[in-house]
Amino acid sequence: MIYDVIIVGGGLAGLTSALHLTTFGVRVLLLEKAAYPHHKVCGEYISNEVLPYLMELGADPLLLNPSRITRFQMSDVKGKTLESRLPLGGFGLSRYSFDQYLVQLALSRGCQLLQENVLDVSAEAWGSVVRTDQNEYRAKLVFGAYGKRSQLDRQLDRPFFRRKSPWMAIKSHYSGSFADDLVALHNFPGGYCGVSKVEDNRINICYLVNYESFKAYRNIDEHRKAVLYQNPFLKEILEKSESLFQAPLSISQVSFKKKEKAARKMLMVGDSAGLIHPLCGNGMSMAIHAAMIASSLAIDYLNRRIETRAELQRRYEKAWSSNFNFRIGLGHMLSSVLHREKAAAMLMSGLMSAPPLLKKIIQGTHGKPFNLA
Repeated sequence: MIYDVIIVGGGLAGLTSALHLTTFGVRVLLLEKAAYPHHKVCGEYISNEVLPYLMELGADPLLLNPSRITRFQMSDVKGKTLESRLPLGGFGLSRYSFDQYLVQLALSRGCQLLQENVLDVSAEAWGSVVRTDQNEYRAKLVFGAYGKRSQLDRQLDRPFFRRKSPWMAIKSHYSGSFADDLVALHNFPGGYCGVSKVEDNRINICYLVNYESFKAYRNIDEHRKAVLYQNPFLKEILEKSESLFQAPLSISQVSFKKKEKAARKMLMVGDSAGLIHPLCGNGMSMAIHAAMIASSLAIDYLNRRIETRAELQRRYEKAWSSNFNFRIGLGHMLSSVLHREKAAAMLMSGLMSAPPLLKKIIQGTHGKPFNLA
């Protein structure tokens, strides 16, 4: 059997793609190595820009009772703060619940799901062959939606994989007191931490840290107390909250380097195509948006409105760049500033003297509401 589309990776971008494609009658095979549901290292804040599109797909995330977020707070290492209303607002929803919801919807619409680890993808004149640890599968098109970094990137010889990244990310859920309508970004030496509520009154705390500053400590707990506690907001939140995980989740080698949007004629979606700095709080929305772009173009290709895979790839790369390049560039600039103490202090002072500028920055890292293309 030759599928219309094989999706490698069942994270947010892969699941949204599967749901979109199956809604329009496309034969989809989704390959995901982990069983659902499972937690992932993620900020778990989603901008409302995705709501019109998800509603049109019949995937209303508000049915899962997420926290509804309307305010943003930012603090520097010493606890100096800024606050702003979020222009669009958003919601907090765990990947554990959201991914499970999306996969069940996709399965109900005809998506086939297999729990297998993809080892290689090869492009042929007629389509592609996907080889897993258990079998081989064929499809007219393949989406790469397997996340930030994978051994498959090594097999595909993607340039970013050859360069080590200094970043690692750590996440856990907590019980404690935190405003339902707030997403906060608290800086500490060597990194920054996002805090917001998700469903069931849980607090999601997820932070990015430079490994050079982390490795001086024996473990996550020691680093947290010695470094994160230097920010008084983080110290208060963490001391008054209780972790709901047996141990924090962590990932290393988080790369913000430029990535190709296609490899071996496979369209990359979500973090596989490019990663915005978490301080922008918009990675989940971008993953959903990229899935919409790739899926819409794939349907055009399968219906012969786009004649070749080369043209499909060109259109996807152009649309991806148009929608996301500015946001990613702004995220890189902000991260660079915030990791230099004097530059961060100057930025905070500037934003305090001109409050509308903070709202402009937030708008610059987010998109406008979008619909089915």
